[in-house]
Amino acid sequence: MSTERFDIRHAPAPRESFRLLYISKSKFGGDWNSTAHTHSCTELFYCLSGEGQFYLSGQLYPVKPDDMIIVNPQVEHTELSLNASPLEYIVLGVAGIEILFGKAESSYAIFNCRANRERMVTLLHMLLAEADRSLDGCETVCQDLLEVLLIWLVRCTTLSLQVEETPRSDSRECVEIKRYLDSNFREDISLDRLAEIAHINKYYLAHTFQKEYGISPITYLNRRRIEESKYMLGNTGYSLAQISELMGFSSPSYFSQCFRKAEGLTPNEYRRQVRQGQRPAPAKRHER
Repeated sequence: MSTERFDIRHAPAPRESFRLLYISKSKFGGDWNSTAHTHSCTELFYCLSGEGQFYLSGQLYPVKPDDMIIVNPQVEHTELSLNASPLEYIVLGVAGIEILFGKAESSYAIFNCRANRERMVTLLHMLLAEADRSLDGCETVCQDLLEVLLIWLVRCTTLSLQVEETPRSDSRECVEIKRYLDSNFREDISLDRLAEIAHINKYYLAHTFQKEYGISPITYLNRRRIEESKYMLGNTGYSLAQISELMGFSSPSYFSQCFRKAEGLTPNEYRRQVRQGQRPAPAKRHER
């Protein structure tokens, strides 16, 4: 008989205050548009297959299989896929932590994990399976797997972790609703519909969303639509009625009312200023 024994001489480090908010697996399709956006949490993307680009703070970076993209809170970003080789990736949203990349001014990083692909993919699929089954204790298992993943990343890279002194209190339901609004803002969306998606009372949702983001869900939705409409006003010949319909507003008059409230001028006045060179034409935003 042969035995190998390894004694653990030190107590484990105290549990950190960061937590997993969400995990998802996505693959680009022809019906998926992408738009630049930000999050109040840190996101980690692992590219399983395909090729494309990541838009990060105004710059485009190529991505390929086994690339890990880490985006700290409030960094504008989006993912763009090549039609011939659609991107497929897993994304984690983590609250209460920021990643340090060696340079103080850096707020994102892309690096390849091919040498550790088997380990990384196995761990990520374990996370997905736990979240999908939602069995008793799945939150604890997911948190443990997240901490293992972060330890591996620190070991095999020059990254370090910084736990926030006052972690954000992002509600899982609010994060889910905000992501839904960012992706589906052109649809006919009501507070009742959002409450159905989050599986909570609509009044509780409105109160919690307001507390988390300082804005109601419907006001956030309208502002999201207004930002997209500004590009169309400045760069296309679509009529106000067409833009109103495309952006999901119930009527052109309601669109004009929301636009004036948000921007301090009417859509036509905004369009005229852009065409007269009084303000720069909005850049194209890639829509998710």
